[in-house]
Amino acid sequence: MRFGACVRIMCVRILHAANRKVMLEKLAKQTAIYGISTILGRMLSYLLTPFYTRIFGVESYGIITDVYALIPFALVVLTMGMESSYFRFAAKAEAAGGDVEAAKRKLFATTWGITSLAAALFFVVVSLLADGASALMGEAYVAHPSYVVIVAAIVAADVWGCIPFSRLREQGRAVTFVVLKLSNILLQVGLAVVFWLFGLFDTEFGVGWAFVANLCASIITTVAVIAVGGRVLPRINGRLLAAIFAYSLPLLLSGIAGTANEFIDRQMIKYLVPEGAMAELGIYGAITKIAVVMTLFTQMYRLAAEPFFLSNFRKEEFVEMNAAALKYFVLFSMAIFLGIALFRDLFALIVGRDFREGIYILPVVLGANILGGVWLNLSFWYKREEKTRYALWITLTGLVCSVGFGLWLIPRAGYYGAAWSRFIAEAVMVAVSIVLNRLYYPTPYAFGRMAEYVVVALVLFVVGEAMVFDEVYARYTFGGLLFVIYLLYAVWREKIDVKGLVRSMIKRR
Repeated sequence: MRFGACVRIMCVRILHAANRKVMLEKLAKQTAIYGISTILGRMLSYLLTPFYTRIFGVESYGIITDVYALIPFALVVLTMGMESSYFRFAAKAEAAGGDVEAAKRKLFATTWGITSLAAALFFVVVSLLADGASALMGEAYVAHPSYVVIVAAIVAADVWGCIPFSRLREQGRAVTFVVLKLSNILLQVGLAVVFWLFGLFDTEFGVGWAFVANLCASIITTVAVIAVGGRVLPRINGRLLAAIFAYSLPLLLSGIAGTANEFIDRQMIKYLVPEGAMAELGIYGAITKIAVVMTLFTQMYRLAAEPFFLSNFRKEEFVEMNAAALKYFVLFSMAIFLGIALFRDLFALIVGRDFREGIYILPVVLGANILGGVWLNLSFWYKREEKTRYALWITLTGLVCSVGFGLWLIPRAGYYGAAWSRFIAEAVMVAVSIVLNRLYYPTPYAFGRMAEYVVVALVLFVVGEAMVFDEVYARYTFGGLLFVIYLLYAVWREKIDVKGLVRSMIKRR
């Protein structure tokens, strides 16, 4: 009897291990699919950074930085946590059985209906109060209240398209998602170039033409995604909406706090730096854009991981996959960190000459982005368990830290203080997330292994910084050697079969 029980236990464990491997491979595949679109899209989008930083001065680019820090905040408020809610309730509809398609259509109609209504009201209110809003945003906007109206229209268009895009992700229509997202960015970049060729950026309206390019692209893309999404009209079901709000309200509040934590550093630069605030804001915004690869990796991971981890996995499968996913996220994130930080003077060439003085904050910005990705992975358990109130505790703690350290550091150190205040806030949110996870949903995260990767990468970075070379090529060669050492260490530590991976890639081709 004991022998039979042992055999059954071993068989179950083998099946679970095989299941976990298949599911992690599925997550990696989805991350790669969304990653291709995200990488291509962001690369096209970030072409605007070297473009704009060579057309506009630091103060004018400060307006662009300011506006594009505020837009995500408005999107979070107006989407009201409905993206995560849509994925979660779609999974619940599948688990419940019955007419699953009808349940999903009702879910889509309700979530799209409430977000569309919120977007329309937002645009109307901002348009009516454009002069007052411009005065609140600062002197740079008072002369051009139309900037505020155009940006409000961008936000409204993006909100209208948010749930239809989520529906494409939920349905697994990755190609359609990719094509539409890339089309949006191609339109925006193309229009910006056309406006420049016609000399519109040199007119009095100036940076406003950058917002016009964005608006045109957003409207066309939103119309397209609605057209391909199916014939479902926005119609709010009160009972379903109440259930969704019970789930999404904590996500909304935490999203507001979390997004505020991401943009508050820019606002504090604008209001706390004694002199040249918009110039510092422009430099800070340009340097944060250089961390594009880290942002891309986190974004493509989020696009794949959110619907993946919010599906109906058993708890044992979920905790094993979530733990493994976080370990590999840290491994690859630190590789990206080294690849950028060791060669940051090359990455500085992305922006105009006047912006490169702030390149020394890049390692701090990269570190904050990594911590943001770690926090994202640590958030899936309470979203899955519908205990989204924990998100509010975490993000509010981060916001308090960001504001507190920002008030202390930014008046003294400008954008350097802003970078460190954001890093500290992200670190605190990760720490609080870990504590809550250990208390309420213990997950076997490999903290020791992850700490190894962080320490090894930081040691190699410090070695690279300490070495002084007379020749540029020698410095780059040494930096490349340090990068390879990290990769070899990771391959050895994880026992990764590199030959097997290469063979599988060749066979797929």
